[in-house]
Amino acid sequence: MYKKYKKILTSLILLVIILFTPLQSYAQEQNLDLEYFDSILNLIQDHYVKEKSTEELMEKAIEGLFNGLDDYSEYYTKEEFSKLNEQLQGNFVGIGVYIREENGYIKIVRPIKGSPAEKAGILPDDIIITVNGNPTKGLTAEEVTNLIKGDIDTEVRLRIRRKNFIKIIHVKRDNISVDTVQYKIIDDIGYIMLEQFNDNAYEKMLDALEYMDKNHITKIILDLRDNPGGYLDQAIYIANLFVPEGPVVHIQYGRQDKETYYSFLDKIKYDLVVLVNENSASASEILAGAIKDTKAGQIVGVTTFGKGTVQEILTLPRGDGIKLTIAEYFSPNMTKINTVGVIPDIKVQNNGQEDLQLKEAFELLSNM
Repeated sequence: MYKKYKKILTSLILLVIILFTPLQSYAQEQNLDLEYFDSILNLIQDHYVKEKSTEELMEKAIEGLFNGLDDYSEYYTKEEFSKLNEQLQGNFVGIGVYIREENGYIKIVRPIKGSPAEKAGILPDDIIITVNGNPTKGLTAEEVTNLIKGDIDTEVRLRIRRKNFIKIIHVKRDNISVDTVQYKIIDDIGYIMLEQFNDNAYEKMLDALEYMDKNHITKIILDLRDNPGGYLDQAIYIANLFVPEGPVVHIQYGRQDKETYYSFLDKIKYDLVVLVNENSASASEILAGAIKDTKAGQIVGVTTFGKGTVQEILTLPRGDGIKLTIAEYFSPNMTKINTVGVIPDIKVQNNGQEDLQLKEAFELLSNM
């Protein structure tokens, strides 16, 4: 898509040189200032075969600024930005799936428990080929998310590739409320699953630990598998519940000095095992990396996703917004996470039939 627009832009510049002599000096000097940009904008509106509004062209121009950045920096229209904020708050209209881009394809990480997607039979590792007939190859996860979302009680048609066959799945959109923290007690061991680090994750984790304390539970399994991350501050707050006093994460903001965030926990309260997998990303890796480096618990599973960068979400004056990568983070021991991931203390690969990772966690805690 970028090459296509580059070819179009090159043709337009040539047309500018032919039709408008005053613009020739701009092209020769490569002076890409606002006046030069405005001249091209006017040229498109005056000569392009189809009518394009200034607002539409500006949105595309801003999107183009992000083409040369990393995969996690995105521009959002007003409608897209509203949907993003809904999702981060844990409530939105959709089908209830976590997805990610992998080698140019959109892969289902997992459906949210009890969601329309789960009820319709969507499974982890399914590949979304089309959404309502629109091909997804080459699109970002954010773009496909926007295709899937829509009005409540409307239907979305997904063309899915599952292993060696193609399947059409119809899913009705509904209000999705993410149950951020799920917890229970099994044989005197507390099990806590953290779905994502949304804006109420810390409060929900406090509720879970209060429940464990009332029942005199000191051995805990913290399940971060398939957790895509979320807010940095939530990861730091939750780390303060498990990680002993000292650094939690180091944040390197470009060429500036690094900033360190700390835990102020006097004493470790729980025997802890943390479960991770290849879909544990971002804030999950901050928490897992801090627990590993400080030996606050043991990490069990497989190497995590390796998203070691921090994004800031900014609202623009017209209600649109951007998500911009502003920093890279490192574990307390200054271990690199981006593109590398957190390597577990005990490597356990599930076989698709039995949850061997969870079994290993129970065995470890039972022997403590």
